[in-house]
Amino acid sequence: MKPKILTTIVGYSLHDLAADGIAGITVALVALPLSIAIAIASGVSPASGVITAIVAGFLISALGGSRVQIGGPTSAFIVIVYGIVHDYGQPGLIVATLMAGVILLCAAVLGAGRLIRYVPEPVVEGFTVGIALVIAFGQLKDLLGMAGPALPAAFLPKIASLWGLRGTASLPALIAGLACIGAILGLRRLAPKVPWPLFVVAAISIVATRLHLDVTSVAERYGALPSGLPSPRFPEFTASQLVSLLPSALTIAFLAAVESLLSATVADRMIGSRHRSGAELLAQGFANIVSPLFGGLPATGAIARTATNVAAGGRTPVAGMLHALAILVLLAIAAPLAGALSLPALSGLLIVTAWTMSEPHRWRARLQLPRTELAVLVLTAALTVFADLTLALFCGTVTGLALKAWRRRTTAIGHPMPGA
Repeated sequence: MKPKILTTIVGYSLHDLAADGIAGITVALVALPLSIAIAIASGVSPASGVITAIVAGFLISALGGSRVQIGGPTSAFIVIVYGIVHDYGQPGLIVATLMAGVILLCAAVLGAGRLIRYVPEPVVEGFTVGIALVIAFGQLKDLLGMAGPALPAAFLPKIASLWGLRGTASLPALIAGLACIGAILGLRRLAPKVPWPLFVVAAISIVATRLHLDVTSVAERYGALPSGLPSPRFPEFTASQLVSLLPSALTIAFLAAVESLLSATVADRMIGSRHRSGAELLAQGFANIVSPLFGGLPATGAIARTATNVAAGGRTPVAGMLHALAILVLLAIAAPLAGALSLPALSGLLIVTAWTMSEPHRWRARLQLPRTELAVLVLTAALTVFADLTLALFCGTVTGLALKAWRRRTTAIGHPMPGA
């Protein structure tokens, strides 16, 4: 469980620092608007997302087992966080995240990182597709500039609420959101290494302000962003609260472990390295214990930001640590500017993120999966959308493992399973 930085810091040079510094700043420009958008979509204040990117982002890089992993709030947590906040408020979220951090520490000590490989791939894919769908539909209220109460956590009541608010939709807001989606997707194809999200969201927000369009900003809805980190506070809780929040804490821990180790594995392929799963889980544990003490969200390794880090030249954990410090500096000197970002543009950014999460280039391969694997994928996605994440992960994993065992048994006795 030795942190990767203790290995990479040996022989570290000024050239390495320059490369990591450029990469860290580049990732910070991507992470800042995304962290704000994720927090808003999760039903908490924008500051919570930025705090998570700073505190958890620094700890995951400093203590983690990957050379280039970037940690922070991710879109995968939106669904579970929104549900916890809806049912228990932000104090309940803080307690659940702390519990998840402790679970991750225990998992690291027990060497549970190796167990992640037993989660069937169709479960991970279905889970990701389901989350992407929920995120995209959850952004329609701000994308369309609708006015009304917060949307319900459950999917079908959420759709019913959106339909009920259809009369409050705003054309300028929709234009701003669609412009953000189109600009990010188009510019990303032309110059994939440029941190377009901040530039596009900022440009659309400036145009909306200059033209006096009826488009709500972050500060108008949530107040001004803080210019620094708050003081840490340990939450109060009861034994009954711990029991009721345990399923949510287990889901957060599972999500953090799976997404972090998947991201680290992808990063390994990109730079020809090998991560340390024990150190990675340990870092996730500490990050999810410390981040909520400052009012932050659950955190994990972020695949998109990690890929951005690699593309920008980051090669050691110092890049991730500098990315967190760069966000802190940006917050200190430009908090009012961040508060001026438009909500429809941020919603457009999250819809692009959801589209990327769904990996549309993989749909052809998914549809060609054996029928049993495709059924597990669809089951997991459907339960993620229409039920809840915990049930989706449990049912999908159990079904996937059972079908895999049955397939092996029938193959061993010479009777291949139909559609396998």
